[in-house]
Amino acid sequence: MFPDFNIFSVPLLLLIIQGLILVGILIKKSKSKKDDSSLILAILLFLTCYHRISYAIGFMGWYDTFRTTKINYFLISMGLCIGPLIYLYIKSIGEKGFTFDRSKWIHFLPALVYMICSIGIFLYDSRQPDFHQSQNGIITQWILENLSTFITIVFSLHLFVYLIFSFRHYYKIRSKLEHQFSNTYKFELRWLRNFLFLFAFLFVYDSLQLITINFIFDLHWTQEWWYEFFSLVVVIYVGIKGFFTPMEDLPLLEPALLYTNTHISINPEVSSIDIQKQLAPIIKIVESEALYLDSNLTLTKLARKANIPSSQLSMIINKGKSQNFNEFINEYRVTSIKEKLMSIEFDHLSILALAFDSGFNSKATFNRVFKKMDGNSPSFYRKRSQS
Repeated sequence: MFPDFNIFSVPLLLLIIQGLILVGILIKKSKSKKDDSSLILAILLFLTCYHRISYAIGFMGWYDTFRTTKINYFLISMGLCIGPLIYLYIKSIGEKGFTFDRSKWIHFLPALVYMICSIGIFLYDSRQPDFHQSQNGIITQWILENLSTFITIVFSLHLFVYLIFSFRHYYKIRSKLEHQFSNTYKFELRWLRNFLFLFAFLFVYDSLQLITINFIFDLHWTQEWWYEFFSLVVVIYVGIKGFFTPMEDLPLLEPALLYTNTHISINPEVSSIDIQKQLAPIIKIVESEALYLDSNLTLTKLARKANIPSSQLSMIINKGKSQNFNEFINEYRVTSIKEKLMSIEFDHLSILALAFDSGFNSKATFNRVFKKMDGNSPSFYRKRSQS
């Protein structure tokens, strides 16, 4: 009998309700702060909850109670929207001037075509004489028997391509940060990384489940339940983190073309000798003024000190040191810490205190950078130096 509230239906139902509440909160945030990223995230979470509805009511006994139900005709799959929404959400975070306007709608053209086809199939099936005596009409039943695997593969490939684009754009943002900031801890976008990993996990889980069902053996409906449950748990996590993470405080990255009125002009094809000549005064400024001790040092600040455009400064460092700006400054910081770790004058200070005193602003970043440059942990280096 419907509704059957059991250990399978109740968790899904509660999570769907909570997910829809988060969708409403994100839409409100989007309107109050004019934040398109929150709107995109709200749509993504809404569709994820929407896709779980057919499973939730199934576990509540809907399909057993109403044998000729036509509800699946109205719960049209919007899976072709998921990939574009993930990609556009990532773009909305790190792209200056991003707006969720009509130019972005082209990403949803396949979903629109699929929706129109689904409505057309319903209109055709509904006019057939035996339509009300079974759950699926003629066309729908034929598709389920002959094309369901093909459609599933198309949906999966579509999502896979957009996940690749999303990861590429995420790492592009990370790379830009390292070219412009000496400390990227508060801008490392761990939230975005977790966001992508979670949806990648759902994609892999669903793909393995579909491969198992179509090519190996059938799964019991209680075994398929876990994917629906994990999907809704992801919705709750993503909704909460997406609401409380202050994305508006993240830097909007764009090419730094400042100070164009300066007389310094550097050709990308200049020789290494010319690059070293340009690099020498920059190194002198960094070392003489100990700029690396400033945890908030950026490419723009150093460019002002050196009186050259930020883009040209970045190019000089990249070509002259084979490093990005972040690596260039952190090398000085690690050297400073090593000198202090070897001196008994600083024995009374903890390693973390020395790290902060040398320009780092994160323990995790400091440990990672130190080990990358030295090959050992800071604590091991101190013990070895003292011995």
